[in-house]
Amino acid sequence: MALQQLKPTSPGRRFVVKVNTPDLYKGEPHSALVSKLTKSGGRNNKGRITTRHIGGGHKRRYRIIDFKRNKFDMSAAVLAIEYDPNRSPRIALLQYEDGEKRYIIAPEGLKVGHTVVSSENAVAFKTGNAMPLGLMPDGMLVHNIELKQGKGAQMARSAGAYARIMASESGMITLKLPSGEMRMVSASCFATIGTVGNKSHENIVIGKAGRNRWLGRRPK
Repeated sequence: MALQQLKPTSPGRRFVVKVNTPDLYKGEPHSALVSKLTKSGGRNNKGRITTRHIGGGHKRRYRIIDFKRNKFDMSAAVLAIEYDPNRSPRIALLQYEDGEKRYIIAPEGLKVGHTVVSSENAVAFKTGNAMPLGLMPDGMLVHNIELKQGKGAQMARSAGAYARIMASESGMITLKLPSGEMRMVSASCFATIGTVGNKSHENIVIGKAGRNRWLGRRPK
């Protein structure tokens, strides 16, 4: 995904830098995996503002992401890589052998036509495959990491995120995060091989105040 600097045809476009994604799916999201998303405007149940600088923005629909990857030992083909307005990485639409479709966070390098699998046993160490941390070798880069077995991925879910497996001891796995922090997680917790895609997200330049308003951010 190459970065694209727009031509200064107007003051609002002069400094804009965006990610060029020609392979991104252009259609509507899969309707069965979409739900309603309401806005709070930063207000609590009494109508009082508790978080400032929130309001407006484009209407969104929530894409239901499979963070548990609990459809085991059944391969799934990647049908599309899609934009998700609710998170920084792209999402991938999978279709399993039985016809069921699910969304997952799209890892770096996953393309349409690739197949992935989730298993409680060791499977091929291929980008997008999910398995317990205890079955992975030291040095492996992983994302979508569970902190509690069966709860679903909670760590390393944003664009470009990953953790490196450093050691295994007494049923616990030591993970090193890009910040240098070390975390210990149970070996039975699931993780997905590879790093989260859309790493260029950190290089985006908004370019004008109006684009922040579209995202629901008010001036501060």
